[in-house]
Amino acid sequence: MSESRRIPLSALDTAPVFEGSTPTQALRGSLALAPEVKRLGYTRYWFAEHHNTPSLATSSPAVLIGRVASLTSTLRVGSGGVMLPNHPPLVVAEQFGTLEAMYPGRIDLGIGRAPGTDPVTARALRRDAAFDFPQQIAELVEYFTSSGPGRPASGIAAIPAHENQPPIWMLGSSPNSARFAGVLGLPFAFAFHFSPHAAEAALAAYRDAFRPSAHVDRPHAILAGFGIVAESDDEAEWPAGPVKLFTARGRQNPHGLFPRPEEAAAYTYSSGESALIRELFGPQLIGSPETVRKQTVELLARTGADELMIATSVHDHTARVRSYQLLAEALAPEGIGAGPRTGIEAQIGRTGPRTLANRP
Repeated sequence: MSESRRIPLSALDTAPVFEGSTPTQALRGSLALAPEVKRLGYTRYWFAEHHNTPSLATSSPAVLIGRVASLTSTLRVGSGGVMLPNHPPLVVAEQFGTLEAMYPGRIDLGIGRAPGTDPVTARALRRDAAFDFPQQIAELVEYFTSSGPGRPASGIAAIPAHENQPPIWMLGSSPNSARFAGVLGLPFAFAFHFSPHAAEAALAAYRDAFRPSAHVDRPHAILAGFGIVAESDDEAEWPAGPVKLFTARGRQNPHGLFPRPEEAAAYTYSSGESALIRELFGPQLIGSPETVRKQTVELLARTGADELMIATSVHDHTARVRSYQLLAEALAPEGIGAGPRTGIEAQIGRTGPRTLANRP
């Protein structure tokens, strides 16, 4: 693959909380990890949104984005994503317009339609709001594009969102959500870690449905998956064990923490649990550098994804950084990872509501 066609490699962070640690420690780990992955050549660093979930500390992506952006100078930082059912579009536009004004050209606004929590907590977040996702997206975009002299029909301006619109990404895990992103002409991020077996159909649906827009003039998709890389396939199973065990018993203990690796290694899975783990984690990028390299090349060729984003939930911070390092080193010879400005940023800079050429 030529240098101009390099596939960007990025990181997705949920700030996982393991037994024996706290959410505060998880967040500090995120702040330490972001500069490390930038040093390794990663392009984006996105935070997920979860509520009332003790195992995941990323309840406020906008706050974390601002902090990580302040700790780095060129890393693109964003939400993966803001769950729009939980927030008034006006507030989202104000928050991300402010972030874009403070860190121009470095902010991504990924949005999704899932609440990122249980029904009771979802009602607590926006208990009286009638949720219409297409209408909410239209409202959000309008705040960014019409908050200047030509304000929205409501007469409400999202300050400083006007002329401070970051790229808006649609998140999803199904062909339906992918198709919707295509119809809207938005870049799309597919949750491969949630629905690995729907990836090909979803990205094909996205490309088929895509309509050029003021956002981008051609389809552009991120494949976001789970990955752990160690020196050998066997060694990768040790840090991957807690996430697998947490997933296997999640329905019985939805408010638990990620177990320690020792507990995961000693656990005996039932036949049903083993089948679930194979289904969800078999396609993920777990193993030695060579194993993961082969998996990744095949996966990107099969799906046609334009970028790769990896979530690595590991109990030990040093092992987590090492996993991202081994992944970057393994994929670099394949044209995946550090490289020049990506096509999507060039599109947005050209066709979006503002450019950065005259920004201080």
